[in-house]
Amino acid sequence: MSKYWALIFSLVLVVSCKDDKHQRGELVEVVTIKKPVAVMQFGFNLEDFEVLRDTVRKGDIFGEIMLRNKVNYPKIAAITENFKDTFDVRKFNVGKPYLILKSKDTSNTAQVFIYQNDPINYTVVDLRDSVVAYRKKQKVKYVEREASGIIKSSLSEAILEQGIDYNITNRLSEIYAWNIDFFRLQKGDKFKVIYKEKYINDSIYAGSGQIESAYFEHNGEPFYAFNFVTDSIRNIREYYDQEAKNLRRAFLRSPVQFSRISSRYNLNRRIAYYGNKVRPHKGTDYAAPLGTPILATASGTVEESTRRGGNGKYVKIKHNGTYSTQYLHMKAQNVKRGQFVKQGDVIGWIGMTGNTSGPHVCYRFWKNGHQVDPLREKLPTADPIADSLKTQYLAFIAPFKSKLDCIEYIELPEEQLLTLND
Repeated sequence: MSKYWALIFSLVLVVSCKDDKHQRGELVEVVTIKKPVAVMQFGFNLEDFEVLRDTVRKGDIFGEIMLRNKVNYPKIAAITENFKDTFDVRKFNVGKPYLILKSKDTSNTAQVFIYQNDPINYTVVDLRDSVVAYRKKQKVKYVEREASGIIKSSLSEAILEQGIDYNITNRLSEIYAWNIDFFRLQKGDKFKVIYKEKYINDSIYAGSGQIESAYFEHNGEPFYAFNFVTDSIRNIREYYDQEAKNLRRAFLRSPVQFSRISSRYNLNRRIAYYGNKVRPHKGTDYAAPLGTPILATASGTVEESTRRGGNGKYVKIKHNGTYSTQYLHMKAQNVKRGQFVKQGDVIGWIGMTGNTSGPHVCYRFWKNGHQVDPLREKLPTADPIADSLKTQYLAFIAPFKSKLDCIEYIELPEEQLLTLND
């Protein structure tokens, strides 16, 4: 019995000592076992693999890369033969990054191959068990950004000086292509723009998105532009102004982006080579580097896509019963006779075929069967917004217009900028 009471007393003493320690505030060491943190990328936990990151280099062959990483011939053949629509090994482009996820065991065999088509799109070739290939997209976060500027030399310089994505320049030129001649911007012209930027994993920049709204002041005349969905089922978008008028015209001003006019439509042109005789020039020449895309200035059906005499390689498009256009001296055509093309489609590339002394496209414009000067024509406008959508549109643009009006212009010091005459 005495042993029993001695055991009880010792237990009480231990408990009271523990309680006493806590009351005195003594620290008790706690050991925490840390679990590996999952590093998720492309849908895989990279902690589960040995990760090899590399870039496609000149001379790299997909099959050889697989062999080096212990993938057997049958699996390589399965990828090559069965997944051409998903991953065509012939289009294994130099400069593209890729990952190989390898097993951590002694075999160290490639388990997954990930090819990054661009910052957002990627292709996965899963080599575990039977081969599977599929395409996916990175999760993208869109961040709204505002920008503004005053033209001192060119729109592109005003954009780049602020660290804005150069693609915004192209998108602004497309939006205002029918209203503003970007070959003749004036010093002091102004712009404001609200657009989206794309980010992967909240920090990796993946390019600029669409322009939500814009304001351009050219020669003192204001031009608003608001991006509005007119057909949600087919996701058809157009840019309209503050009065719901469509900014688009039936024809683009130019078949080449950011080119220059090297020779205008001139029925009284005299050429020294021909003894200063009058040789009418019934086209407008746009000079640009070889290979520059040539765009259809309006939708229509290709009447001719051939090569003939001094015209060289050319395309002629019939737009309707009134208008046709022709594009001469191409390096190569991108369309065939009878094909329907949409406004802005690439129909060929700048070349020097036929009678030409330099790379350019001679743009010819027919109205009712007669060649006319497109720069002097009052071109037809596109359809305005439907009456049923006008009230909805005006309510939609109100906050965007308010934001645009509140954006202040950013102007860098004069000594940092070139002048228009430089």
